[in-house]
Amino acid sequence: MVDGLASPVPIGTRLPAVLQEDDFLLRFAAAIDDTFAPVYLSLDALACYVDPHLAPADFLEWLCGWVGIEPDQTWTTERRREVVAHASAVHRWRGTARGVAEAVRLVVDGDVEVTDSGGAAWSAAPGGTLPGDPVPAVRVHVRAHGPVDRRRVERVVAAVTAAHVPFTLDIEEETP
Repeated sequence: MVDGLASPVPIGTRLPAVLQEDDFLLRFAAAIDDTFAPVYLSLDALACYVDPHLAPADFLEWLCGWVGIEPDQTWTTERRREVVAHASAVHRWRGTARGVAEAVRLVVDGDVEVTDSGGAAWSAAPGGTLPGDPVPAVRVHVRAHGPVDRRRVERVVAAVTAAHVPFTLDIEEETP
């Protein structure tokens, strides 16, 4: 119960007129209203809790886990909101060069360039030469505009690339 919280759906006003004359019944209905008011208001605001731009700051930690993001304790609240908001795009492109770049951009302030060995390949002519390199590899080059936690970036790249594909990570930190 929350003291002074009014129910958006008071039971007493919904009773038939004959029952609204009973003082005991109205007090009983008011007690039920006080009990259920937080439930009604929470359900009415549920969409705000799952929207990363509207969710309370203390709820963002749960949203990070819900979308599969390991939050960094150094992130500001605004940074967490952006990471959660863009998580679906990262998951949509997971395993591709674009997906790796987007995931790294979320945790690093800077420019990210990703090159891969070619991934899936095909040839228009039977027996033709396949493009790319037969050995799978991903190279991630980061030009950061500030300090970077290399281990954190390595964990992010490992999380969004295929398990059998090795990667190399090059980080250039610009000093202001």
